[in-house]
Order: sequence, then structure tokens, then C-alpha cells
Amino acid sequence: MALNKLRQLDQHSLGVTLPKDDLRIKGLLDENGELREDQHVHVRRTGDGEWQLELVDALES
Repeated sequence: MALNKLRQLDQHSLGVTLPKDDLRIKGLLDENGELREDQHVHVRRTGDGEWQLELVDALES
């Protein structure tokens, strides 16, 4: 089982690393391995120690 690191981003939030290979398969990275554009993800707590991530295609204005 692969483990991903939880990191401190600022005083109020943390982040988790996502494997670039998975993001590349989804088409979110360019040929240099960088994000193609801003991406938004909906994070939902689903249980004790469990979260679900969902890529949001577009934000409504």
C-alpha cells in the first residue's frame, strides 16, 4: 500500500500529496509534469479518518 504525506500548508490548512502518475492519467498535467491550469477538488469527510476527493469541472459564478 502506497502512503502519501500529509503536510502543513499554512496556519489553517494541511495538504496531502497525490501521485503525479494518477494525475497524468486523468489529463491534469502538461508534458512537463505541471498542472495544466487551476484545479478545484471537493473534499468530503466520509467517516472516522476517511475523506473522499472529487474533481470539480467548473466553478459556478
